[in-house]
Parts: sequence; structure tokens; C-alpha cells
Amino acid sequence: MSLDQQHRKMASLIGVALVAAVALGGCATYDEDFARINTRLDSIDTRVQGAAQSAESANQSAQQANQRLDALEGRVQQIESAPRRVPRG
Repeated sequence: MSLDQQHRKMASLIGVALVAAVALGGCATYDEDFARINTRLDSIDTRVQGAAQSAESANQSAQQANQRLDALEGRVQQIESAPRRVPRG
């Protein structure tokens, strides 16, 4: 093998090693990205659960208000259908 061929072979090996190092070095940054994304997803999940609890509480309050309204509506119809009283005096 001539000296020129040895230099080319060494250069190609160094090139492959550099490409591999850059490729593997790029993978290391994904861990930080995944950690940041997971933290953000956890935060969003917590907020969604809080919103769901608030919505459930509001739904229960609305159901109770509807029940009270139904009870009052029956009393109002009863009063409206009762015969009119003649005022004294």
C-alpha cells in the first residue's frame, strides 16, 4: 500500500468517526427535550384535571339549582291556580 492510499484510508476512517461522533452527540440532546416535554405534559394534565373537577362541581351546582327551580315552579303554579281572595275592609 502506498503512503497516499494509507492517508486516504486514514482520512476516511477519521471522517466516519467524526460523523458517528456528531450523530451520537446529537442524540444526547433529546433526553433534555423529552424531560422538558414530559414536565410540560404533566403541568397540562394537572390543569386539565383541575378544570374537569371545576366542571363537575359546576354541573352538580346546576343540577341542585334546577331541582330548587322545579320545586319553586310547582309552588308558584299552586299559588296562581288558587282562587283569589277578596280583600277585607
